Amino acid sequence: MGLARPVALTIAGSDASGGAGIQADLKTFHQFGVYGEAAITLVTVQNSAGVSRVECMAADLVLEQVRAVMADIPPAAAKTGALGSREIIEAVAELAAEFRFPLVVDPVLVSKHGIPLMAPDGIEILKSRLLPRAFLATPNLEEAAILAGIEVRDVASMRAGALKILSLGPRAVLVKGGHLAGDATDLLLYQGEWTEFTAPRLETRHTHGTGCTYSAAITASLAAGDDLRTAIQRAKRYITEAIRTNPGFGSGSGPVNHHADTK
Repeated sequence: MGLARPVALTIAGSDASGGAGIQADLKTFHQFGVYGEAAITLVTVQNSAGVSRVECMAADLVLEQVRAVMADIPPAAAKTGALGSREIIEAVAELAAEFRFPLVVDPVLVSKHGIPLMAPDGIEILKSRLLPRAFLATPNLEEAAILAGIEVRDVASMRAGALKILSLGPRAVLVKGGHLAGDATDLLLYQGEWTEFTAPRLETRHTHGTGCTYSAAITASLAAGDDLRTAIQRAKRYITEAIRTNPGFGSGSGPVNHHADTK
């Protein structure tokens, strides 16, 4: 008999350079001792210096990928990353209605280099159809501002943004403050309570894939049975160490260290 492991699924885009997207998610799942599955939504041509091309999959192909793994090796938790088109978002929202496990929605709207990874007409579908299916939404400051419709640039406006995003339907919202001045403080609103997760700011240009990796770490911990606050605490420690020990690859914004300690 083999060694049973928890299973997690990522529904996201492919990053050829391995720093973000499904590649980062699968590496993170593995590092947390979780078996990873992946449904590809889009393919990017990119490296640490930039993104030159984005091609979305057909929505029915995304549907078939997810249904195939759910029918055979069902996950204990799942996450979404870059979804690309309105049609894919609608398809994933339809699937998410069937999920009986926590779904982490990382609302990836643009790449690290500013290239759109979601069609403009998809944002409203994300808000109205997918976020109500989410256990946790994990926007950064820019994404929180777009979803909430207000400026988000400090802890006070992070709180206001989280309240507005929570009203869209997810059970919990984690607004990531990686671009705040000072310490990197993330703010969780869950079950009517606020929790702050803080780590020292690390000065480095090698932060490619931090959002994907962070949300994947949370998803892996949820799949392993951790409660939400514990999952975020574990993920926060991991992503901080992954940034601190980045391998320095690439001429631009290089990847974090996915081999970082998860303890």
